[in-house]
Amino acid sequence: MPNPTQAPARSPDSRQSPRDPAAPRVTELKVSGHLMTLDPGLFCVVQTANAPGSASGLPGVRLSLPPGVAGRAEDVRISTFREDGWLGERDGAALVRVVDGPAQVLVTIYQAPEATPEQAPRLQVLRLSGETPASGTAAQGAGSRPTPANADVVAHVQRMGDLGAAFGEWMGTRGSRLWIEGFGIAPREGVAPSDIEYQAVLGRDWLSPWVEGGKFCGSRGMALPLLGLTVRLKGPAAGTHELSYEATFVDGSASGPVQAGEACQAESLAALEAFRIELRAKSAATAPASRRGSETKADRAAAAAPGRKSAKRS
Repeated sequence: MPNPTQAPARSPDSRQSPRDPAAPRVTELKVSGHLMTLDPGLFCVVQTANAPGSASGLPGVRLSLPPGVAGRAEDVRISTFREDGWLGERDGAALVRVVDGPAQVLVTIYQAPEATPEQAPRLQVLRLSGETPASGTAAQGAGSRPTPANADVVAHVQRMGDLGAAFGEWMGTRGSRLWIEGFGIAPREGVAPSDIEYQAVLGRDWLSPWVEGGKFCGSRGMALPLLGLTVRLKGPAAGTHELSYEATFVDGSASGPVQAGEACQAESLAALEAFRIELRAKSAATAPASRRGSETKADRAAAAAPGRKSAKRS
């Protein structure tokens, strides 16, 4: 009789070898979860330190609502700067709006198996506003509208939804007192989207991560206004083009034009109301050859006269 404590032998063909290429490969990660309690208000959660990234993209951080009744979607809104929801190395930030609190947000950190706890990403929570805007849910917008075919810039405007504008045109309405919640820039011609990047001003001396052209920067429907913007060129476009931009704010103030890479914001840090971006080839910044050839000596002397000021653009 067979020994009852001994498992029956299996033939070699009845089981799959662990070295079989068809066998699934499962890697156990180091995962830690934390419940973060936030009072009503607007917050920015940002990674302040990262371990060197691996081929798998780890470490990684995700913010989400906890499961069950604790995850109150109507009371907490989370918006990340990446469409897939991850807090990445270059764009490691998320905006959190708590309408009715205190409320909890689930923070999950994923690490490679060989990583140590000291190599885990470090997170910092910054309070942008202690109170939610008085406009409440009315500020969530009317939804997206069809983007005009000639739009180089798209922005989400309070109570208006998504709007589009070309370079040289105003995005948003000056004097409307309607703030801009987020924007994206995708040049139609002359400059590749990968050659332009931008930031949103979130607070005093606080900017969002750089966002590459064609991607959205900011939020939609969170009633969280931007306080300004920064735009710059990189790659080949930095040598062939130049840009400047100006803005108005809901308190009636204005800023700019400023040059590429400078923050355009109000001294009062009022919400961004409208902005205009000028993009031009560097050769176009000088007078055309035909115009230069027709200049008189008097024209050149007047242009070189000390104290001469250029006309202010309307």
